[in-house]
Amino acid sequence: MYLFAGILFAVCVFFFIFHFFRRRNIICKIRCMDPCKKQRLLNDLAEPFGFSYHPDCDIITSRLDAPQKTFGYQHLYDRTASHFHMVFHCEPIYFDYQGRTWMIEFWKGQYGINIGGEIGIYHADGIVPPERFEQTVFHAVSENELLPLSMELCFKGRPLFCLNRPHWWLTGFCTGRYADPEDLSMNISITFPSEEMMNCFTKALLYTGYSSCDICICGLSVSFTFSIPHSRQPKHCFRFPFAQWKNRQLCRLYRHITRPFHCVLDQILYLYFFLPAAFRRTLRFKKHRRQKCRKKRTCRKCS
Repeated sequence: MYLFAGILFAVCVFFFIFHFFRRRNIICKIRCMDPCKKQRLLNDLAEPFGFSYHPDCDIITSRLDAPQKTFGYQHLYDRTASHFHMVFHCEPIYFDYQGRTWMIEFWKGQYGINIGGEIGIYHADGIVPPERFEQTVFHAVSENELLPLSMELCFKGRPLFCLNRPHWWLTGFCTGRYADPEDLSMNISITFPSEEMMNCFTKALLYTGYSSCDICICGLSVSFTFSIPHSRQPKHCFRFPFAQWKNRQLCRLYRHITRPFHCVLDQILYLYFFLPAAFRRTLRFKKHRRQKCRKKRTCRKCS
């Protein structure tokens, strides 16, 4: 009995010493790395997940060639988001233009240990009646259909970051931050290729519940603030409160583990070297069921 206790104590001491020196070496390694090298490394690591590091804003953002583009969008993603600890407000705007139903959706909220916002642009193959919106799979727009987008995410009125570029899925995520969706707001601007498309989108905004005072039109650009959603929100299951509680605890744990660093770039690289599994979880902002099912089918075929 005493021999077993002594062996167990020795093993614990060994792992404590090993953990201490390994952590110290990783901290020194990151602090000695060239900033450009660190950014290239993180972008290479984040590329398979469809994301990249934005050095000016110190955030994670989506790439134009993100693999998520293949899966498009359907209402199921929003309805099951809380199962993957994503708690957000969403605002889908549907309108018909040139023989197809378009959907431009906005999201803001908590994505695991990240707070962030999204703008997604999709369209169906044809005209979709309103009663079929939630059953329809919308496809991401092609490269020649990208729209210039601008997004400023604010926490309780204080700006966190601002992004501006043509995209089909413009996103920004602040890692290690916690917020309830109602504490976040997004200042959005979209520039359309024609006045006809702009008018169709503006009418859809008014139909959703925005007033003419909420919308600012300048040329072919439409600007407004997404704060309180006007559309019906997906019915979240009983996991919703638990998901937010767990997100808050994970944010605290993340900040505790990465406390030697204050920059998101250094924090995420520290996770990569020290806790690879936690690094992968950090970059999984969205988990589509179709993607999960396809992976399972692929594994079965391989076996």
